Amino acid sequence: MCSVVVRFLALLTVLTAVGMGDDSKPNTAEPSHFRKVVLSTNLVEPIQLSVAKNGRVYFGERHGAVKVWRPDTQETTTLAQLEVFSGPEDGLLGLVLDPNFLTNHWIYIFHSKPGVLENRVSRFTIEDSTLEIASEKILLRIPTLANKPNHSGGGLGFDGAGNLYASTGDYTSISDSGGFSPLDERPGREVHDSQRTAANSNDRRGKILRVHPEADGTFTIPNGNLFPPGTAKTLPEIYIMGCRNPFRFSIDEKSGWLFWGDVGPDSLVASPQRGPAGFDEFNIAKEAGNFGWPYFIGDNKAYLKYDFATHETGAPFDSANPINNSPNNTGIRELPPAQPALIWYPPGPSTKFPQMGSGARSGMAGPVYHFDSILKSAQKFPAQFDKVLFIFEWERSLIRVVRLTLEGKLDRLESFAPEINVKRPISMAFGSEGALYVIEWGSAWYNNKDSQLVRIEYVP
Repeated sequence: MCSVVVRFLALLTVLTAVGMGDDSKPNTAEPSHFRKVVLSTNLVEPIQLSVAKNGRVYFGERHGAVKVWRPDTQETTTLAQLEVFSGPEDGLLGLVLDPNFLTNHWIYIFHSKPGVLENRVSRFTIEDSTLEIASEKILLRIPTLANKPNHSGGGLGFDGAGNLYASTGDYTSISDSGGFSPLDERPGREVHDSQRTAANSNDRRGKILRVHPEADGTFTIPNGNLFPPGTAKTLPEIYIMGCRNPFRFSIDEKSGWLFWGDVGPDSLVASPQRGPAGFDEFNIAKEAGNFGWPYFIGDNKAYLKYDFATHETGAPFDSANPINNSPNNTGIRELPPAQPALIWYPPGPSTKFPQMGSGARSGMAGPVYHFDSILKSAQKFPAQFDKVLFIFEWERSLIRVVRLTLEGKLDRLESFAPEINVKRPISMAFGSEGALYVIEWGSAWYNNKDSQLVRIEYVP
């Protein structure tokens, strides 16, 4: 659930993207035949799901409920009610099962705690259809603030090597930045400066973290993170930095590639004093890296250095050599080069990626599908979707498929199953039978009566 304070204005505004030549390819997907099966209703702000190998679907609700849908009984039951702070963007935000869940019964949850200024990534144990709250092992603590700025992130996921990933937002106020990059370095305005988090190598916020959970509830650092352990002014758990709000991501277990959507700022047009208009991004990382925020957006469109006290404009930032000179930076000054997005799109229609539609934005990355010719399942997606990445848009209520080259470059972006309507999808994953499970947040931002868990399955 992502904060987009003024994005609803985009729904009333028709704009065209600037400086983006049309090199998109036509939709060449074969006609699809899918159906949506409703599994569970009467949900209260459902937030992320994880599918067990036995077909059970575990999911969390933002106000702290942990639930499971069972395929044998077709019923949903509550496993626990965590005590969480569910203020503006906090609460229970992410949930994922351990890769060996059927034997160790471990579940990982990204959540807040009342009276404690932090978000946590904790491991719990499920026994006898109950989540044992006393079994909590806290792996990661992400600091928060009493005044609760924007962007908490909160996604969780595992790769094929058993490494746990956690996404965190830049936790920066978007007010007074005009929909551009928040770079306010004035004393007392620290919360308005994303350089203190997303561009800070010594802060867990505005990142995708990667750790390897150990049996005792601690973690070790896998090889290949952005900063080797012991590097001064850095955190070794950082895999990706330079994110604004990477709310939903996925890891392809076959390739190890990481995909995520990053929710962008709100400016509807570019400014000669500040820089580019706002874009949402879909990113791919085949290795650790810096993805630019708050200095760059989209295909490394550069923001300009801006003095919020004098309103004077400086030079654009250099994507090959980004420098963090903010007084709020506690990390290294010279950052890794910024990596461009795979797909980026504005509030208005995009000439480069017209398949993404128009309006308010909240991009999220779903799973990569792998077709199994041996699998006996009447529900599995067909071979035409083999190795396809599924992405989705919370605000625009759409699902798209991304076809990549063997090198991980964009081949083409296509629509998916126009006969299927989804209401603000917020989490999705494939089950072992090859069907796609989706949480529909519902029609409104809050207090939905139509939130539900569904399964999208192929009809031969």
